Amino acid sequence: QRRSLAPSQLAKRKAGDEDEEEDEEDWHPPTSRKRQKAAGETESGECYRSPFRKPLAQLTNRPHCLDSSQHEAFIRSILSKPFKVPIRNYKGPLGLRSLGVKRAGLRSPLHDPFEEGALVLYEPPVLSAHDQLKIDKDKAPVHVVVDPLLSRVLRPHQREGVKFLWDCVTSRRIPGSHGCIMADEMGLGKTLQCITLMWTLLRQSPDCKPEIEKAMVVSPSSLVRNWYNEVEKWLGGRIQPLAIDGGSKEEIDRKLVGFMNQRGLRVPSPILIISYETFRLHAEVLQKGSVGLVICDEGHRLKNSENQTYQALNSLNTPRRVLISGTPIQNDLLEYFSLVHFVNSGILGTAQEFKRHFEMPILKGRDADASEAERHKGEERLKELISIVNRCLIRRTSDILSKYLPVKIEQVVCCRLTPLQTELYKNFLKQAKPVEELKEGKISVSSLSSITSLKKLCNHPALIYDKCVEEEEGFMGALDLFPAGYSTKSVEPQLSGKMLVLDYILAVTKSTSNDKVVLVSNYTQTLDLFEKLCRNRRYLYVRLDGTMSIKKRAKIVERFNSPSSPEFIFMLSSKAGGCGLNLIGANRLVMFDPDWNPANDEQAMARVWRDGQKKMCYIYRLLSTGTIEEKIFQRQTHKKALSSCVVDEEQDVERHFSLGELKELFTLNETTTSDTHDKIKCRRCVNGHQVRPPPDGSDCTSDLSQWHHCADKRGLQDSVLKAAWDAAVTFTFHHHSHEEQRGIP
Repeated sequence: QRRSLAPSQLAKRKAGDEDEEEDEEDWHPPTSRKRQKAAGETESGECYRSPFRKPLAQLTNRPHCLDSSQHEAFIRSILSKPFKVPIRNYKGPLGLRSLGVKRAGLRSPLHDPFEEGALVLYEPPVLSAHDQLKIDKDKAPVHVVVDPLLSRVLRPHQREGVKFLWDCVTSRRIPGSHGCIMADEMGLGKTLQCITLMWTLLRQSPDCKPEIEKAMVVSPSSLVRNWYNEVEKWLGGRIQPLAIDGGSKEEIDRKLVGFMNQRGLRVPSPILIISYETFRLHAEVLQKGSVGLVICDEGHRLKNSENQTYQALNSLNTPRRVLISGTPIQNDLLEYFSLVHFVNSGILGTAQEFKRHFEMPILKGRDADASEAERHKGEERLKELISIVNRCLIRRTSDILSKYLPVKIEQVVCCRLTPLQTELYKNFLKQAKPVEELKEGKISVSSLSSITSLKKLCNHPALIYDKCVEEEEGFMGALDLFPAGYSTKSVEPQLSGKMLVLDYILAVTKSTSNDKVVLVSNYTQTLDLFEKLCRNRRYLYVRLDGTMSIKKRAKIVERFNSPSSPEFIFMLSSKAGGCGLNLIGANRLVMFDPDWNPANDEQAMARVWRDGQKKMCYIYRLLSTGTIEEKIFQRQTHKKALSSCVVDEEQDVERHFSLGELKELFTLNETTTSDTHDKIKCRRCVNGHQVRPPPDGSDCTSDLSQWHHCADKRGLQDSVLKAAWDAAVTFTFHHHSHEEQRGIP
């Protein structure tokens, strides 16, 4: 039976049971008064503390002492735990092995080839069970897998491009050849694809070791810092490139010697980024060692195999060569041969063999006056050339960007000359003697000077004012044609048809939108006129030409692209900065004057329609109606038609201009709205107006078939250009970048 342990109940039971249990041991409390009160003892000495509660023992902080043998045994037990590799999800061998000891077992790839989205560049051949027993485990090839850091951001066409590049430089496409040409059009991410290639070669190969120790990137001087930034952007500091963008000759030599002397599996700075000019000046240092891979950006600079830069690069000790160029054919097929010969020497024979076997038959077949037999032979040789070159050349057009970028509308705007320009132009044609020489087929220095003078006159009479003052040949008496009191200190847009149209375009854009504009010209004198116009209209602007240092170029481009920057206009010299710059801060570009080389114009016009662009883009190509500028544009179409045949493999490009017609440079057609439109035999237009479909029911397959619409003012959709029409515009060709995808009629 359970009893209460309350003090009162204990006292009662004790008093009643004294006589019955004499032998029971009594419990006596301590006699101290202080202890009595603390324990609840009464004055009579009775204690009411429970007999079942044990008194607390005093605690101390002293550790339990171990002898030395026990302590040593305890420490050994801690240290004897197996080493764990500090790598997340590490699946390698965990056995006891020392540093430097060769790993036992099968070799494994650097990255998981079976991971979702993995980009596998090389897959070992599948072996039977019998072959697996015979194979040497130390020599078994492994997968080559692109780092997931990069493969996650590569678009489908870029993944295809990286695979193509890797196959070429590892001699898997053409046995014995290790080069290729990356000929994608501008804006398709050629830089990212080449960075992916370099990073893969520097880290892995089927032999379970790096394919190369060092790589070199040679680019225009304005792109050296851009390449450095791109490597930092995509690889996130995993590699430290060496960029040579300035310094004394001794300092640069010291850096280059240090780069070339690097050896081993883990080179501190495995990527050298250098400009063509610096490479040529210091080629002797770089030719003393070897480099695993060389990448030549804007590789069309190597179109002439006789220049010093080509020869210096060609003598570099490197088997793997990648040439980047969005415009591999610029002027003629012999330049194309130079590029292919640089990356894969010998696959097209010698220059003389190429000219005899390919160039002459193809050009004869392309001429408008060619016979049927010549055309047939030209087509056969063209197919043969394409079949050889396509093994080491990859080409994708900007149509791919239609999935990722907004619409681009490119417009060729024909502008009539002002009365002053017309009189100066006719006066020059009457006086200039080089006209007769050129018609006889002789191109002299004076002929080239005359061409330059006419091009400048088309831009603005102010550019030839000094020649009129000095009464140079072709400009005698021309000073009297200028208005009274004329001065070159101030710009007068009304004296130039193109400048008048430009003034309208800038004013309407500024007042109706927050768009920014890029102005491109071949002449720094024209940029000076742009500056005067901007100061007069109070437009904020920045200017990039050949006088600006490389470091400063990168800063002003970054500032202009910032949405918060106040600059409205970016002035660009096509010779200094037409290649590689990213100017996505603007979405309108004005190409003020054409260049003989269509590649220069194409490069300059691709500055705004690039990755990162969010707005619809407008490209305005201004031409003076009926002048030498239209002849230059017509010559461009001939060169681009040749390029489309060889590089883009377009078979149905019409032959519009005979080579004889292209010699008629020194003429002025005052009656036409567009001399080019008259010569392309456009089947879409009736009385100068666009009709759909063409009157004869056939498709338009001209050299200008890219220009989908011919329009007068009624056919224009661009409000900015409509506002400028009444000023000086006579005719336009305009083209949507990807009409089919966007459903534009």
